[in-house]
Amino acid sequence: MNLLDRIYEKAKQNPQKVAFPEALNEKMMQAAYETGKEGYILPILVGNEAEIRAAVAERGYDESIFQIVDISEEGYKQQLIEKYVALPNTRLKEKALARRMQDKLYYAMVMQAVGDADVTFAGIADQLGYRRDTILSLLAEAGISLDDVDVFVGRGGGLLAVEGGTYEVTDIVLEHARTCANGVIHPAALGPQLAHEFAEKYQARAMVVNPPDVDELQDLARMTGIKGVNRVIHLHALNLKETAIRHSKNVLHRNYEDCNYVVCHIGGISISAHRKGRMVDGYDIVGGEGPMAPARCGSVSVADLVKYIEKNNVSLKELKNMCSKTGGFVSHTGISDALELTRRGEKGDKYADLLWNTMLYQIEKAIGAMAAVLHGDIDGILVGGGMARDKDLVKKLTEACSFIAPITFYPGEFEMEAMAAGAVRVLNGEEELKVYSGKPIWDGFEWDE
Repeated sequence: MNLLDRIYEKAKQNPQKVAFPEALNEKMMQAAYETGKEGYILPILVGNEAEIRAAVAERGYDESIFQIVDISEEGYKQQLIEKYVALPNTRLKEKALARRMQDKLYYAMVMQAVGDADVTFAGIADQLGYRRDTILSLLAEAGISLDDVDVFVGRGGGLLAVEGGTYEVTDIVLEHARTCANGVIHPAALGPQLAHEFAEKYQARAMVVNPPDVDELQDLARMTGIKGVNRVIHLHALNLKETAIRHSKNVLHRNYEDCNYVVCHIGGISISAHRKGRMVDGYDIVGGEGPMAPARCGSVSVADLVKYIEKNNVSLKELKNMCSKTGGFVSHTGISDALELTRRGEKGDKYADLLWNTMLYQIEKAIGAMAAVLHGDIDGILVGGGMARDKDLVKKLTEACSFIAPITFYPGEFEMEAMAAGAVRVLNGEEELKVYSGKPIWDGFEWDE
């Protein structure tokens, strides 16, 4: 029995109650039905009861698989409200909660909060209103006014490949964020939309800074050994660039555009080469490139992967998930928590210890590769991210890589500060505000078909 089979079997032993507020969405309903039918979950469809029943019948599903919750049914809604307001540290009063529960996602989240659901499963599109209202509620409780805000900055997401910089949130940015035009379904796509909504409400400007789709690869980094397959990258661009900008200014007292770095974000894991203000090489972590990470498989031999697929009858969807969700530590141990893995290693678990050190080894190799990209002309190796707090990681990366260039650790992330800093640079005239074209910055070589 492989790891996935063990996970499925464990799920059957204790099926979770999963609320689906996007119940009418065909793919959501199919996922709820198939997992419910197999006994992995107890699916709860949340919305308009009549519409849900009609869709279930039209699609030929057995209605007995589902629990259907009608958000307009006042009796059950009142029960949920009473349970919720009785919880400790509850912020909302009954009237405000009843008003918000007109939103299907909010309704499902209340069910989860009071224990009538274990998990809420929703797509990105349905989260916009819930997240916006949550932000406004918290700000109101803290007595913070947004009336004097000049710029609202959102975490970029859903855009096609762009060069680094700060971009105005335009109609085409919103369209691509809403549709996840780059094919990557990620909550970051809500960033431009939230920034736009606040900017409209408070008559301010909306921007995004160094979105995850920053692609400044040099041509040498794009070609592969298969015609028509060219490299693109998806990295933690916002944090990588902000780390380099801050180090240049505060430590070297130079401009980022005058320096060369290997910059690492050790969480996801991103390793990149920066030459004179441009990120000229790195790894497509969404596609499985680079070192393994807690939930990412990292680079694997194609031949070995083919054998694995054939042996374990792995679907295309399962394979894609291994690139960013079920690979790395998760594939080996079922956990993605680096702290837990290192604790196991410290207690004598040889498997966990080797897994941890293999990841560090692969990070060291990747840093060396990026150093070669820069021909050894490197002003520093910069390491950020949550795992940069780990003393063992700091020690081993320093021992392995400090011969290349001075290595500096910036534990944690600068992403919130980076978004603010990008807007400030634009407002101060230090950086030009860019306009998103809606077309990828690079779309193949001239000889590509």
